Amino acid sequence: MAFTLTVLGNATPYPRPGNPCSGYLVRHGSTNIWVDAGPGTLAALQEHTSPDELDAVWVSHLHADHVADLLPAVYALLFADLRPRRPIPLYGPPGTAARISAFLSNTGRAPIEQAFAVHELHDGHRARIGDLRLTSVSVDHGFPAFGLRITDGRRTLAYSGDTGPCPALTRLADGADLFLCEADGSEPSTVHLTPAEAGRAAAGAARLVLTHMSHTVTPRDAVTQAATHFPGPVAYATPRAVFGV
Repeated sequence: MAFTLTVLGNATPYPRPGNPCSGYLVRHGSTNIWVDAGPGTLAALQEHTSPDELDAVWVSHLHADHVADLLPAVYALLFADLRPRRPIPLYGPPGTAARISAFLSNTGRAPIEQAFAVHELHDGHRARIGDLRLTSVSVDHGFPAFGLRITDGRRTLAYSGDTGPCPALTRLADGADLFLCEADGSEPSTVHLTPAEAGRAAAGAARLVLTHMSHTVTPRDAVTQAATHFPGPVAYATPRAVFGV
């Protein structure tokens, strides 16, 4: 059964022409999971599937470049031409429901539970979506943030989310067939990784795909820097690229 990662966008901290902010579509057979919902990714998602056909949404943290398109997604699911069969499971950090509802409120609380069934993440949180098992791992980003492992029992995709160097990255990457890892800049930070740090973090994985890179480093340079610390294949998460897990 096909198990793929489609890059909807990877721009930070704002969308660029042809490149939305962070967002990915994970597909396994007929199962579709939207991972991170940065600005522009709702439109990109519709090149592959309708939002009301999603089986789940998972967001790593509540910075706008990872969640802002949840807001128009509520409108799409409740007030337009889409007809979801049921509220779509939404997995996000503590406060996700309150944040979305407060932003959408006008004369009262927005009824987001009609669009999304929100489940709050914690370190070690587990969920099953179709034949996929999702495990969330707390990472270091200065406030609640999570990485993710998704497996079908044979193959494993890991995603760092936004994070600085931390021991959790070893747990995320260990044994992963593909590790999607942020490489935000050229200077060390406590809340983001450099490409070289991403390469070191990926040591336990078979393949590394770099994403969420700032303007301070080019994709080519980032891949080169990561490859000096990671012996396996290294690629850049080009928008619209599809990677087999």
